Amino acid sequence: MSELGKSPARVNIYDAISANRVRTIVLLALFIAFVAALGYLLGEMWYPGGGFAVLPFALVFAIGSALFSYYAGDQMVLAQSQARELGPNEEPELRHSVEELAIGLGIPMPKLYVVEAAAPNAFATGRDPKHASVAVTRGLLNMMDREELQGVIAHELSHVGNRDIRVMLLITVLVGTVALIADWILRSVFWGGGRRGRDRGSGGAILLVIGLVLAILTPIVAALIQMAVSRQREYLADASGALLTRYPPGLARALRKIAGDPNALHVANKATAALYIANPLKDDPAFLDHLFDTHPPIEERIRRLEAM
Repeated sequence: MSELGKSPARVNIYDAISANRVRTIVLLALFIAFVAALGYLLGEMWYPGGGFAVLPFALVFAIGSALFSYYAGDQMVLAQSQARELGPNEEPELRHSVEELAIGLGIPMPKLYVVEAAAPNAFATGRDPKHASVAVTRGLLNMMDREELQGVIAHELSHVGNRDIRVMLLITVLVGTVALIADWILRSVFWGGGRRGRDRGSGGAILLVIGLVLAILTPIVAALIQMAVSRQREYLADASGALLTRYPPGLARALRKIAGDPNALHVANKATAALYIANPLKDDPAFLDHLFDTHPPIEERIRRLEAM
């Protein structure tokens, strides 16, 4: 057996679950602190002492956004993806595969959704295994044979079991919120905050520069964090999904079919792309493209699966 073939034996699901719990707490705490700081900065840009006046509102907004992301973010993602919940008698082959694999993984049966789109893809979302949902596209159901479909479902259920879904759901919603706040800061400069800052002398000018730098760099840094976390979790889900089915070629063939399909999934966007099993946007290659990839290269994922 090759060295790559030994990799799955080193996958420790319990360590992954524990690490994701810590990431969730850290992510929420950093988000609340960061939004509070941005709120303070925004107030100071408008008038001296305004930061302390805005700070309570910023904290309320940050905590409210964090709670919404945790408890209702999955429903927002499903609605944005135009996913429809399947009835108990719809898609029996899919339901049987999910039930069988969920039992093998020791998690509750997730809710099942379908996205009526020709592009083959799938994603899982929710805050924990008891509140999880798995969505597949019509193209995936039409294109995959049973072994390939089970490979995809095992991959998504591994995200559920590893608690990846909670971390990525929070990142997806909170990154969007941070981008919105950054946009508010930029607009405040053009609406007069920048003039007020300059009128207050060197201190106001420094705050203005700091605000502009944060407004420009924050969404980029947040996106980089999202991509880095997403890429690492995909390798783990591939490995643990292959262990669950005991048939790595099924997922490898599925990934090859998904990669070879030219259709973009139009209900997906830059914020939700990281949730899918493979990049749903079919972006054209661009400068520094791999820096912002939401997924590791499919060729490398297939190579690792085939080496198991």
